[in-house]
Amino acid sequence: MNTPAAPHAPSQPAIRPLPINELIAVGALLALAAWALITWSGRGGESVALGPLDPARWFPGRGLTLADLPLVVMLVAGGVPLVWDLLRKLCAGTFGSDLLAGLSIITSILLGEYLAGVLVVLMLSGGEALESRAISRAGDVLNALARRMPTLAHRKTAAGLADIMLSEVAVGDLVVVLPHEICPVDGTVVSGRGSMDESYLTGEPYRMAKAPGSAALSGAINGQAALEIRTDRVAGDSRYAKIMDVLRSSEEHRPQLRRMADKLGAFYTPLAVAIAAAAWWFSGSATRFLAVLVVATPCPLLIAIPVAIIGAVSLAAKRGIVIRDPAILERLDTCRIAIFDKTGTLTYGEPSLTDVVLLGGLSRADVLSLAASLETYSKHPLSAAVVQSAAKESLRVLEVEALAEKPGQGLVGQVKQLNGDSTVHEVAITSRQKLPNVDAAGVAKLPPVAGGLECVVVVDGKTEALLRFRDSPRADGRPFVSHLKPAHGLSRVMLVSGDRESEVRWLADLVGITEVHAGIQPEGKLKIVEEATAEAPTLFVGDGINDAPALAAATVGIAMGAASDVTSEAAGAVVMDTALERIDELLHIGRRLRSIALQSAVGGMAASVIGMGFAAAGFLSPAMGALLQEAIDVVAVLNALRVSWTPGPLTDYHDRD
Repeated sequence: MNTPAAPHAPSQPAIRPLPINELIAVGALLALAAWALITWSGRGGESVALGPLDPARWFPGRGLTLADLPLVVMLVAGGVPLVWDLLRKLCAGTFGSDLLAGLSIITSILLGEYLAGVLVVLMLSGGEALESRAISRAGDVLNALARRMPTLAHRKTAAGLADIMLSEVAVGDLVVVLPHEICPVDGTVVSGRGSMDESYLTGEPYRMAKAPGSAALSGAINGQAALEIRTDRVAGDSRYAKIMDVLRSSEEHRPQLRRMADKLGAFYTPLAVAIAAAAWWFSGSATRFLAVLVVATPCPLLIAIPVAIIGAVSLAAKRGIVIRDPAILERLDTCRIAIFDKTGTLTYGEPSLTDVVLLGGLSRADVLSLAASLETYSKHPLSAAVVQSAAKESLRVLEVEALAEKPGQGLVGQVKQLNGDSTVHEVAITSRQKLPNVDAAGVAKLPPVAGGLECVVVVDGKTEALLRFRDSPRADGRPFVSHLKPAHGLSRVMLVSGDRESEVRWLADLVGITEVHAGIQPEGKLKIVEEATAEAPTLFVGDGINDAPALAAATVGIAMGAASDVTSEAAGAVVMDTALERIDELLHIGRRLRSIALQSAVGGMAASVIGMGFAAAGFLSPAMGALLQEAIDVVAVLNALRVSWTPGPLTDYHDRD
């Protein structure tokens, strides 16, 4: 037999090149440093002859100095690409505050104010560079999906196990999935007994027991037992591949949203240009035109808003919230529809014992003690819940002999010393379907099927109890949901899940959600989110791989926990400790950011408009206008820095309970 290799082929992380805005911002800083160094050396005023490229050929008396040289190089290398991009936006009918910066760059070049031009280049590129590395993540999400899937499969042949590429697996091939590996194919278990974690794919919160005849999903995480699976679908047709296709489609069709600075700049830019043009027209002086533009350069928009966003990212990080896409912070306070996945968001994502229905003569304590004694040695997905429940009630775990899991019967064993005697009890923990094989007469005792999962406890051949399990709802789920509409202005709150309708309805009633969608697959979640987003900005909260397309398509996507790198990549924010309180804090951080950013932007623009009036009237030279603008910028940025200050409690729904 060949020794199977690791199912994942190691890969080196891709080195992402710097975006163009970051390159230009770095270049501008270097140019300014070179200018300062040359000027400080005392040689900055030396003339530089550039032959046919000398500006003096077109602008008499406008020769270059040694200090001007790095500035001119930067304006050509960085300013021209920026201005060209702005011209393309203008031709497409989309412009904002950055267009005014572009006009300032052109004017500074024409008037020989190279230092002012490079400063504007730095402001224009730097504002975008503060955010650009986290805004586009479609490739990251798809790469994370691809990385999670194994590249090799262990195919079983007459000669033993052979590792082959996943693309070579054919329908009907027998594939062995070793403990803790990710299942590479959709198929049917033909040998072995164990469990798989399918929660990332299906939304079901439990580890699903696997036995011969059980379906296995690609992407599911195997438990502690090796399973032999017959391939039913090739890799390209698998459930996992379908989720990748849906996610790719959602990213390609994701709507473009206007940023706060663009919306404010849409009216500020024409106003500034009009004032500058009027000053030039009535005075006949191009210097006044430049003076107005220098004062009007929208630093409160280009710098203060990104600074406020970075402050919000820092504030969120202090509360265990990782902001992957800073742009969502601007949109959080605009969301009017909240959509929640069930498992791991409004629930803890783990089964718990909720009810013990007694059907015989044993007490609840006796039933739990016997069941927990057997389940201590079991790998069944529900065993931990039984053991934990017995521990909470301080029940003894008894001695177990001859433990076995018999086909058609479930878990069977002999338990000694119940109530201090030496009697040995035959105990079986089985399912409703297998009960006729253990105690045919006990079938009539069983109550009707209810929501959740269940198992039957049989002692000495008699059915004694039915244990019921559910995914526990979060203790603060109801007050959290009930406060969303009055506190955050949400008009609709929806619960969407791939789980069974009885389970979803049960949770919805507990937390107070009336709009419910159950049994929804990833493509269905995506459709619901897209339809809701067409109506109003949406907030989607989920935690599984099956939520990734919806997280990517929503106006704001929030992932609960970082168990899946795919989900984390698709979301705009990741709540690390999976508490609903963190989501409320994030919503309040978004509101705080929007309020303070608007103060800085609108207040800075108002002060700039007043300064433009003085510049247009001739009371401010370009140099004085630049000093005034710098003062406005400092005040706007200092105000924006308030976002990161710890404001005290950022959640309020506990007070409403």
